[in-house]
This record gives sequence, structure tokens and C-alpha cells, in this order.
Amino acid sequence: MKIDADTPAKAAGAQYTCPMHPEVVQDAPGNCPKCGMTLVLKAGATMPAQDAASGHDKMPGMEGMAGMAGPQGSGDMMVNAHKALLWPHYMNMILGVWLVASPFTLGYLSEFIPNASALRVMAERGLSSFEMRNLWMTYSDIGTGLVLILLGYLAANTARRYPWAQWALAVVGGWLLLAPLVFWTPLASAYANDTLVGSLVIALSVLIPMMPGMSMAGMMGGPDVPPGWSYTPSSWLQRFPVAPLALIGFFLARYMGAYQLGHIDSAWDPFFGLGTQTIITSDASKAWPIADGALGGVVYMLELVMTFMGGKTRWRTMPWMVLALAVLILPLGGVSIYFIIIQPIVIGTWCTICLIAGLAMVIMIPYSLDEFVAMGQFLVDARRKGKPFWRAFWTGDAMDDGMPDPATGLGAPMSDMTGQAARGVTLPWSLLASCAVGVCYMFTRLGLGTSGQMANSDHLTGALVVTFSIIAFAEVARPLRFINIAFGLWLIAAPWLLTGNATAFATWTGMAGGALLIALSIPRGRIANSYAGWDRVIYWPM
Repeated sequence: MKIDADTPAKAAGAQYTCPMHPEVVQDAPGNCPKCGMTLVLKAGATMPAQDAASGHDKMPGMEGMAGMAGPQGSGDMMVNAHKALLWPHYMNMILGVWLVASPFTLGYLSEFIPNASALRVMAERGLSSFEMRNLWMTYSDIGTGLVLILLGYLAANTARRYPWAQWALAVVGGWLLLAPLVFWTPLASAYANDTLVGSLVIALSVLIPMMPGMSMAGMMGGPDVPPGWSYTPSSWLQRFPVAPLALIGFFLARYMGAYQLGHIDSAWDPFFGLGTQTIITSDASKAWPIADGALGGVVYMLELVMTFMGGKTRWRTMPWMVLALAVLILPLGGVSIYFIIIQPIVIGTWCTICLIAGLAMVIMIPYSLDEFVAMGQFLVDARRKGKPFWRAFWTGDAMDDGMPDPATGLGAPMSDMTGQAARGVTLPWSLLASCAVGVCYMFTRLGLGTSGQMANSDHLTGALVVTFSIIAFAEVARPLRFINIAFGLWLIAAPWLLTGNATAFATWTGMAGGALLIALSIPRGRIANSYAGWDRVIYWPM
């Protein structure tokens, strides 16, 4: 029996129920008539196996191979898939040739006439001469280009596969993103060249071709939707909101990095005058051995590339990738918040571009948490069934139960695609109001005239309130809203414990804001989807 991937499947034994109202049972996907929540596959019910050639998340080169079975069949499938997509490896070889020629065609060895900004950076950082740094970039690009040619040849070899060559190519691409920062290149052309080529190399090595090391059982097995869930957290549309946010962060970080490297003479700030320049040339920024703004651009680029890796089942076929993306977004989001916090406290001003880039990083978090939870549930299930944990983590596997993704995906009406992209994220009015309260506290030194410890406390607390409120937009992270209760209590107590408050009006206004924040932290807000056992966390303490 074959099920169309674009329509809800119906079959004997397939029943759907509401997680909150188990008495509601239907024989097709839909919404609960009592609460409106999306129905999920009933425990013990089964779905007919989806035809492997139905076009649902097929890999290039897999057409017509669904009948193969056994280890030999799996090996043939991998080889055929590899042969069907060799052009990215040849493109990497061409990029290698381009890199070898770059120092000569882009003027790395020509006489360099520094501008005032380049001289400033060299003096502030105690850097080597311009000629020496240009020579280092020349050696780096020529050597890296030769390595790309060799690895591209090995990756494209059809007589004997070298799957490790694809990973080596990705590492080389990462080095190209970092090389202009490590050598503090004074050439804007070298910075742009290595950034573009490095990004393309990573995409051509592990994004476009079939990624090496994945389990055939995981790729050819099911399901799309985790058991007990109402959607797949790894669909293209589900991951899409992270992409424009990463692009915004990349361009802003690269702009700041260009000033830090001395490629441009000034860094614009629409609200705080020289705030951007002051922040990115402060002692906190100089504590990094490389330009921290440009390093942020590398991180945003890696997030962009990793967002598009894998198919709609990568929560179980590529757990390591889900974790790696979470490591980039979650801890580095915390770093972004830290730098936002210290701006007025340590440096004494704000940076508009830094604030926007940090906000983009924080907004990524709620759009990535559901996939992280699904990956964790898969690994727990694999361990419970006695499967090797690390093999499941690195190569993925199939999973029992679940169902095909009922969403229509790309090609649907825009309203449907927007709704699918936002699955797992809702915007309760209480959390939006909490964000507004947090923003007001971040700027009490400007609006209410606070100073000293009180102003620093308000800014710190306000930034944390905004952060946790945004993260709680994710339905799987909704209990984090309770952290704002602690912040609200502190805001009430702070005027009596700290110094620096300007007026009685500011004191009572601040206390009222703390009480309001506590009240806003109580409502749960709408939960539109179900997440199997994680629902117990979401609906806690009720």
C-alpha cells in the first residue's frame, strides 16, 4: 500500500487522539473538537509503511533502489548515491585552483598603502607589518587551495570511496573563514575572498552531497514525526526562521569585523553616536586574540550552513548535528547577552548594531529547542531499547511508531507555510508584555535617571527578563517563564538594597514593574502542539 506524502494517511488501525482529551478518537489527522489541539497517533496504533520511492525526503541517487535489501544492497545504494552527485567535489577542486591564483590576481603581494584605520589597528594590537601579514595570507591561500584540490579529488573518487575527505573539506572551509582573522589581514579583498570560498566549500562538501557516515536504517526507516508529537521539528519550513536571523547576524557582525580589522574608517551607530566604535574597540573586545566581531560572523555563517543540513528526519538521523547547532545557538546566545549586559555597566555606552545582532541570536533559540528535545527523546528511546548510544548519536537510526509528516511543505499557500514555520512557537500576550517590561528596565538610566548600582541592576535584570521571555516563546520551554518571578522579586527589593536610585518616583515605578512582571509570569499561554512525554514538563505544575 502506498500513501501520498502530501495527504493525510488513512488505514485500518490508524487512530488519532488528543493528548489532553484521550476520549477524543478519530481515524484521520485533525484537531480536537474540545480544545483545538492537533491530534496525534494513538498509542498502539500503526501506520502503513511509506513507500521509499514516494518522493518523501528522498536523497539524490536513491530513486529506484528501494527494493534493495541487506548489507550489500545498502552498500550499493550508498555507492550509487555518491556517483549521482559528484559535481560538488569537482567544484571544490575548482575553488582550490581559484585560491591558488587569488594572491596574484587580488594583489596580496602588491604594495599596500594603509589608511588611517589600518594604522590604528596595527598600533592598538601590536601587529606585524602589513607586508608580513599579506605574505602569511598568500601562503595560507595557496596551501589551502592545493589541499582543496587533493581532497576534492579524493571525495570524488568512485573507484574507492574516501568519506572522510568530505569532512576534511568542511574543516578546510572552516579554516578559510578563520584565516583572515588569525592573520589580521589588512586586505578587504582577502577577507571577502576567504569568507565566500570557505562558505562555499562547507556547503559543497557536506550540505549538498549526501553526508557520509549516516545509518541506512535511519535514512530509509521511519518516522518523520516523533512518536507522540503533532509535527516534525526538522522540516525545512520549521528550520527556515533561523536562516534570515543568521544572515542578519552575519552581515552585522561582518560589518563590525571590517572596522576591527581596519578595512573601513568608521562604524555607524544610529542612536548612540560613537557607541559602536567604542564597544568594538574596548578593552573587553581587545581581550580576544582575534577580532571578536568578525568571529561572530563566522559563528553566524556556521549556523546558517548547519540550518540547512539534513532532511526532515534529522532529529533521529543526525543527532550530532542537532546538538552541534544547539551548542552554537544556546551558549553563544548567552555570550551575546553577556556582551549586551556589560555595555553600559563596564564600558559606559550602548552599541545599536551589537544589540540587533544579539537579539537575532536570542530569537533563534526558541526556533531550535523543539528539535533538540526530539533528538533527546530519540536517544533516550534508543538507549532504552539496548541500542549502542554513540552509534545512534553519530549515525542515527529508525524509530518505532510516529507517522509521516502531514504538513504540505513547500508549494503550499503562503499562509500555510508561515503557520508551518512557526510550529512549536507561540507568542502569548503575557510573555510579550514581559519583554516590554524588560526593555524598559534596560534603559532606566535614560528614562528614569537611575545611576550607580541601581541602574546597573535594572539593566542586568531587564536584559535577562527579555532573554528568558523570548526563549519561553518555545512551547517546549514555556516553564522558563517562572524564572521571571525571581527577577520580579528582585526588582521589588533592589531599591531598598542598592544605591543610586534618583527619585522616589523611580523607586515606586520600579517596584510596580517588578509586581507586574510576577503577575505576567503566571499565565502559561496557548500550547498548540503535543510533545509526547515532554508534555509533563510543559504543563507543570498542573
